[in-house]
Amino acid sequence: MRKIWLVTTDHLEEELWFRDEEDFKVGMNFVAIQAACSPGVNVLAFILMSNHVHFVLKGTRGDVEEYVGQFRHRYSRYMQHRWGVRALLRGNGVQIKEIPYDDEAVERAVAYVQMNCVAANICSHPSQYPWGTGNLFFNQTKVSGALLKDLSARGRERMLHTNAANLPGYWHLGPEGYILPQEYVDVQVVEAIFRTPKRMNYFLASSSKARKKLETDDNLPAFRDQIILVALPDLLRSLFGKESFVALSEHEQAEFMRQIHFRFSADVHQIARVCGLTYAAAARVLDCG
Repeated sequence: MRKIWLVTTDHLEEELWFRDEEDFKVGMNFVAIQAACSPGVNVLAFILMSNHVHFVLKGTRGDVEEYVGQFRHRYSRYMQHRWGVRALLRGNGVQIKEIPYDDEAVERAVAYVQMNCVAANICSHPSQYPWGTGNLFFNQTKVSGALLKDLSARGRERMLHTNAANLPGYWHLGPEGYILPQEYVDVQVVEAIFRTPKRMNYFLASSSKARKKLETDDNLPAFRDQIILVALPDLLRSLFGKESFVALSEHEQAEFMRQIHFRFSADVHQIARVCGLTYAAAARVLDCG
């Protein structure tokens, strides 16, 4: 029986799903490609975060499990090819939870997914976050772009990291270089569930992720993991004259992590991610330093 499911992957502690914008673009395209390859699954909402992903999907549990498994498989192969990271997602747990149709559970699940970027202090509203469906619903302005059919086979393969032979030619590639979510997400279904923009905004503002942000917000600026990662090599060289975090002594590592905190307003979780440490190891080094 086709039902609605909330899919959540565990947060990676020592690695990132997406190291830079190119990784995010590839992830966005793989969501679209897998949607085209999974006719039994409807994508209702999703978000790609630095170290985890969320989906709201409709289908049988078996079809949803297949969708998520194939998406992870595609992305793992890409990470191995680009970064030499083997089995990135092996052991990365996935929770698939059935969402009942009553008691406004679907609305809460979609809002929870959409608000992840806000809770992470990346933006003030999900519509400002490009890597998901945050700007998709109740938006009268549709983004245009190049039709897939107008690209050469080689151009499609180079951009999408697949031959894309089975993708609809009428789908559009946005200006950022990924297939627009409006082509494969069931926007009308989601908008019918929420009924009005005002009602959707109510669920966004009252979601558990929004409450978490209100409880922890210290009004400090925040930077995405990818921005910090780009800056770290220069910071290492300017502070210590070294090329890698692992080349630092434990005292230097502690000072380096404090510098990341002060310069980027990063918490221990983010510091651990960009340095390739577990939360426990990062906390221990900071305490010892």
